[in-house]
Amino acid sequence: MARLADYFVVIGFDHEKAREGISQGIILQRFPEKDWSDTPFIDGIEWFCQPQGWRLSSERQEPRFFVSILTDVDANPHYCSCLSFFETVSVTPSKPVDEEEETIEGEHVTAITTQHSSRSLNQHHTIKYAPKCLVLVSRLDYIETFRNCLGIIYSVYLESMQVPLETLIGNILGCIQVPPPGGPQVRFSIGAGDRQALQPPLSPTLPVTHTAVYLLFKQLGIRNVLVLFCAIMTENKILFQSRSYARLTDACRALTALMYPFKYSHVHIPLLPSYLVEVLSTPTPFVIGVHSSDVPELMDVIVADLDGGAIFVPDSVSLPLLPEPLLSHTTNCLSLILQSELSYADFAFPPLVTSRHSHPDLIDKEIRAVFLRTFAQLLQGYRTCLTIIRMVPKPVMTFHKAAFLGERGLIDCDFTTRLLDCMFFTAFVSERGPAWRACDQWDELYCELNELLRKEEQNPKTVLQHIQELAQDLYTNENPNRQPYVQKIIKPPEGAFARIHQPAFPKIDSEQVQTLINDGLAKHNLKSRGSRTDLSWLQSLKPLPPRIVPMGPQITNINDTRQIVSNSARRLEVLRSCINCIFENKISDARKTFPAVLRALTSRAERLALCTELGQHVVGNKAMLEHQQFDLVVRLMNCALQDGLATNEFGVAAALLPLSTAFCRKLCTGVIQFAYTCIQEHPVWQNQQFWEAAYYQDVQRDIKALYLESSSSNKYSNMGMSYHPSSPRGPNDLSNNNNTKDWTNRLPHSQEPTALEIAAEQMRLWGTIDPEKQKERISSEESTLYSQAIHYANRMVFLLVPLDVGGGKSHHRDKHHMEDERMSNSITNRSSVAESDSGDAESGFEETDPAGEVGATVIKTVSRFVDKVCTEGGVSSEHIRSLHQMIPGVVHIHIETLDAVHRESKRLPPIQKPKILTPNMLPGEEPMIEGLRAYLLPDGREEGTGGSMGGPPLLPTEGAIFLTNYRIIFKGTPLDPFACEQVVTRAFPITSLTKEKRITQHYLSHLDQWMQEGHQLRSSTFQLIRVAFDEEVTAENIECFRKLLHKLRHPDHILHHFAFCGQQMVPQPTNNENKGKNASLKGIAKKAFVKTARKAGFKQKTSSKRQKYVLNNSGAVTSMANKYMTSPGRMAMPFPENEDELSIDDFEVDIPSGVTPHVTDAKTLERLVERSYVRDWTRLGLAG
Repeated sequence: MARLADYFVVIGFDHEKAREGISQGIILQRFPEKDWSDTPFIDGIEWFCQPQGWRLSSERQEPRFFVSILTDVDANPHYCSCLSFFETVSVTPSKPVDEEEETIEGEHVTAITTQHSSRSLNQHHTIKYAPKCLVLVSRLDYIETFRNCLGIIYSVYLESMQVPLETLIGNILGCIQVPPPGGPQVRFSIGAGDRQALQPPLSPTLPVTHTAVYLLFKQLGIRNVLVLFCAIMTENKILFQSRSYARLTDACRALTALMYPFKYSHVHIPLLPSYLVEVLSTPTPFVIGVHSSDVPELMDVIVADLDGGAIFVPDSVSLPLLPEPLLSHTTNCLSLILQSELSYADFAFPPLVTSRHSHPDLIDKEIRAVFLRTFAQLLQGYRTCLTIIRMVPKPVMTFHKAAFLGERGLIDCDFTTRLLDCMFFTAFVSERGPAWRACDQWDELYCELNELLRKEEQNPKTVLQHIQELAQDLYTNENPNRQPYVQKIIKPPEGAFARIHQPAFPKIDSEQVQTLINDGLAKHNLKSRGSRTDLSWLQSLKPLPPRIVPMGPQITNINDTRQIVSNSARRLEVLRSCINCIFENKISDARKTFPAVLRALTSRAERLALCTELGQHVVGNKAMLEHQQFDLVVRLMNCALQDGLATNEFGVAAALLPLSTAFCRKLCTGVIQFAYTCIQEHPVWQNQQFWEAAYYQDVQRDIKALYLESSSSNKYSNMGMSYHPSSPRGPNDLSNNNNTKDWTNRLPHSQEPTALEIAAEQMRLWGTIDPEKQKERISSEESTLYSQAIHYANRMVFLLVPLDVGGGKSHHRDKHHMEDERMSNSITNRSSVAESDSGDAESGFEETDPAGEVGATVIKTVSRFVDKVCTEGGVSSEHIRSLHQMIPGVVHIHIETLDAVHRESKRLPPIQKPKILTPNMLPGEEPMIEGLRAYLLPDGREEGTGGSMGGPPLLPTEGAIFLTNYRIIFKGTPLDPFACEQVVTRAFPITSLTKEKRITQHYLSHLDQWMQEGHQLRSSTFQLIRVAFDEEVTAENIECFRKLLHKLRHPDHILHHFAFCGQQMVPQPTNNENKGKNASLKGIAKKAFVKTARKAGFKQKTSSKRQKYVLNNSGAVTSMANKYMTSPGRMAMPFPENEDELSIDDFEVDIPSGVTPHVTDAKTLERLVERSYVRDWTRLGLAG
């Protein structure tokens, strides 16, 4: 039982302050005068009784009623129902009439009394109207009852009825007791001949709205209200504006009621006084109502104009909407209710009944039913992701947000992500998470919604029917009594406020009111009564009995698109075979299927299966591996973590945590390197939410084991990793994980009781357990949390302290850069960078120890984690203090250990790379530069040997790219193990090069490596060479290759091309300016040489310029031989000796000495003709 009202307050205009030029209200009387012990009086209430300020009015105004909702420090609402009316006052100005100003500053205000006529007749007086307020303050939400009570008090005062106001006030404060929700209807009278009824709702959790939600939709429309709904659910600032105080209060109440089952936990002020407008500049979210005349200019506030039916969303506000198709479905359902005529608007013969004639109360509940179904659809499977970290003495729950988003496919949904991060969602988990409590309409709907949706898919017409059924339940909650009670409420006559002669509101006798309050309390004090027969109905007033909350749908069964595909069994078989080959040290066999395994690890099921299969090969606390085994296992772990979110939505990182501390390799005597040093570059390890979620999962597992019987615990100890979405962790006990059963048999939910079911049973039996046993269980749970905190503090240190912590390297990690198995391992890569950066670090003025900086950062991060999880779990302050003392020592010891690991890892021999294959050269073709190690990449054409029928892929190929004086050649072997014995060669002439383009950031899945530099060379012979250079190839070598390529593609003279090599000297251009006196001698020598050649029969005098470099037909044998020869011959034209330095000296390229062919002179041709076989060819007619 509770009081109907806590305080009755009379507030009037402060005439004393008005003389000083200050207009404000003052509390004239309050009852009771002393604060209640459970409900202190709210100071400053007078400001909320006149939100626009206390002002004198020059006109008579109607009495007004409105409600302000104030919130105390405990977030409990207090409903301040205010009835405001005006009293006549006489104003004596301090200035003459012609100098009066509009304001009343400096005026002397005097209430009109019977002595008014005795004042000086020559003094000017002005009639004004001062506001006065009657206020009822209550913790209960019975607005209509408060309106009736204040109206009766005002009517008795205005009509001068023979009923003491003290009696009315005393009865309201002391004699009327309201039963809790679920109680019977209360009928009462406050003593003025009235008859009133008060009906508590059935449920204490369901909000009561009457018609407020319906009015909000009527004022703003469907789309605008949906935008406001999304705004309040994502913690945005919302401001309502209207000229009506009642509309502001109803709109705020309606919007917060649509949030059910959530409760708004931020600033909520339906009526904000004008002098507190600065509150709108607060950075925290709020829902506030302001009179239209007081709305300021705001940059980040969503404004809803109730009078104009519009909303204004600033450009600076990011407002996500409900995800599709949920948004469209909600909109359609609201249209069925508010615009039912749309269903038959196009009918040729519309029905006689044009619309559903529903009462606004029922429409209000139908709208709320739509939003309740929306939340049930959005949060499907949420109970599966609840994690319990304490069962006794009070359950403590957390929510695995990442698992929920990943399983529901809502990772990219901004609305759901922000909803899960809200304060009221945390309160929702704490309030509705426990499995043993009283259930309400939300729990029933959440459990039944899947069946309802299945029926609606078969028959869409049942959607409206289901909404109406749910709305009827909400209506019954507010109106459980089907027989309406006819109330009798006293009201003043119409226009009574405009009477000329109205008495001032009398002063209330406080002693008489207090006496009535005390008598009423004594009458209803059950303990002081000997007989309870008249209150026997109270014995039936029991809260709803607690019961096990239904789990609802499993989150894995919600999205059919996320189910395991049909060919997953084959992928898992390949995965298992590859892992078995690794641990059997069959490295060559493992490499054959390794690319397929890496491609399969993009699937969630395969990543989880990988964790299980790796756990099967751990015996004891750790598994010692060979170097190649270790590299392959680390690559698998990195691939499983690659491209994952930092929140780890599928739990792969949590499953790999125990494995990262189990797999290791021996670097030297006494130095062991663990796998966690090679997987530190993923962003998930920097996310504290991941560590908290993983910690809570392991705590739940251990606490669950405390309450399971020993036989059950032994039965399930070998189940390996749980695939339950709420348990993304690794194997429970790696040493006992010897179950070789197919992992797919462990996918279904196990038959053992869940943690929530165990918690429900413990909560049910908690009151019957012996106190000593209770203390023992509390101590056991706290010890579990403490031991897991120690365990996770060590794990965080392992993964947050980098291997090269002493090298001074700043760790800006990129999740795309994985380790390359063909260069020792990821550790040696980082070591080489650390060595190159160490000189830079030493050359600066920074003298701080990088290890100390990293250590301090890690200590701070781990300490913050320990504080958070231990405080939420209720760990004692002594244990928390010991953890803080332990963490620095763990960090420093680990840093010292990593120094030796880092030093020894740099001494590992690099993995031998394949030998570069030298291409076969054509006659006269010579290499211009040494081969550069590179990878031939796929270019969109056929990649396999079998064409469209399949076959092993030949690309990408590892080899080298060569540049000769004739061609660009790539030669290498495929990376695919099944095609590695074949040789791939691709080449085209340099002169056919048409386009050269630089490419960057290409990922090679076979190597699990990102290539930083590459080139694409396109030829006019329909050939394409797309290569990515190896890491050992420097940028200078690549640039030299490119410049030399262009130099050979565009030589200085046409005769420098390969086609003309080996025929004659290239004529040099004549420089007339520098022609010396010896020029004539050179001409004479040239003529002599030509005459000699002509006499020998090698060149005709009449040969054209084109034939100058081709042998004469008289030498038939020689001509036929040169026709098909490549070198030496007409395609082996040498560079002149005086032009050697013009070839590539500009690019500082060293050309091998054997590049330039020898010049073919006339004597050589003469000797060729004198060969014996030439005469034989002539005799046989082959030379003709």
